[in-house]
Amino acid sequence: MNVRAGFATLLAFLLVACGEGSVSHSDHDDHDADVHGHAAQSPTGQHGGNLLEQNGFGVELAIAEDGTPAKFQAWLYRAGKPLPSSAGSVEVRLKRLGNIAESHVLKPQGDGSLLAGEIVEEPHSFDVEVLARIDGNALRWTYASHEGRTQIAADIAEQAGIRVAAAGPGEIADTHEVQGLLTPLEGRIAKVAARYPGPVRSIAANVGDTVRAGQSLATIESNLSLTRYDVTAPIGGVVLARSTSLGSVVSEGAPLFEIADLSSLWVDLHIFGADAGHIQAGVPVSVTRMSDGVLARTTLERVLPGTATASQSTVARATIVNTDGLWRPGAAVTARITVEQQPAQLVVPLSALQRFGERDVVFIRVGETYEARPLELGKRDAQQVEVLSGLRAGDDVVVEQSYLIKADIEKSGASHEH
Repeated sequence: MNVRAGFATLLAFLLVACGEGSVSHSDHDDHDADVHGHAAQSPTGQHGGNLLEQNGFGVELAIAEDGTPAKFQAWLYRAGKPLPSSAGSVEVRLKRLGNIAESHVLKPQGDGSLLAGEIVEEPHSFDVEVLARIDGNALRWTYASHEGRTQIAADIAEQAGIRVAAAGPGEIADTHEVQGLLTPLEGRIAKVAARYPGPVRSIAANVGDTVRAGQSLATIESNLSLTRYDVTAPIGGVVLARSTSLGSVVSEGAPLFEIADLSSLWVDLHIFGADAGHIQAGVPVSVTRMSDGVLARTTLERVLPGTATASQSTVARATIVNTDGLWRPGAAVTARITVEQQPAQLVVPLSALQRFGERDVVFIRVGETYEARPLELGKRDAQQVEVLSGLRAGDDVVVEQSYLIKADIEKSGASHEH
């Protein structure tokens, strides 16, 4: 059984579905009461909110968010009949994942309801404590109101490849994806020719051989002196071509070998259209070898003044070091030119993002609990995206296998429910 299949099987037994938290009990005073079950299982009030009842009194609690920032709203009841908002007071205390506490005090409104002044930030997932006083009677309810949350045992998460990383600052790059060709550097190619006419008596180098400067490549018997002379390499490098064979007769100046120093190569990148107008020398370039995906980092040296005739593109040139000798002249490469890098206070990798309902979210981990965090996003590049709101620096964000968290939450039905 592979890891993903095993993970899916174990979910049925080990994962605690979001929204199934039990309700606590308290010895607050004679007027305290705890709601039994999840808030969504409470009776629904006249305004569509959760109706919390005790000793003949009731508080209907909802989150008002129709076209306005989300805030807690409440209505008061006695013996099932509405009371004016001035008949009591309501405070909603929340405890979010990570033991983060907040308080919302509701104040009477002209429409008969009580409304909080503070916005209920996303996610709307928390443990709730409602404190109310109606006609001098102190009332208290506690319940779990979780959404977008699940639990995964640490060993199961490890087996599934779920990995987290702390959210923090970074840079968003303005990049351009281009293609190009590798060519030898000008001045590092040598053509070797015969000095005197005569037959080739020996050959000591073949195409692909690495030779050093001064090394003998072949011997030729001069027709003029009837003595042999060595044809030597003027530079160190790799033999790209050999134009003669053993026993052949060559004339004076006949081409014999072509040698190139391939320790460094030019990368000629083709830029099209308006992109050529704001790509300048000095910016970073990442070049990818198409044969095996190896990456080389360099800097754009110049933008050539002319236009490539065949492609009608502008050619930008960089140099790479051919450390392993596997960058080959004539080979096609892809490259990413970074035009600009802008600092961002908070970034997450694109691999962390999931579409959850109608929102972009990441999943954070606290202990063995995972929860969706709806985000407001800013600029992005090929690797990461800026987070404008919805996340805090240091939050442990799922950066690998985040789709498994999403799938389990959706399976449990713990989506956005108010």
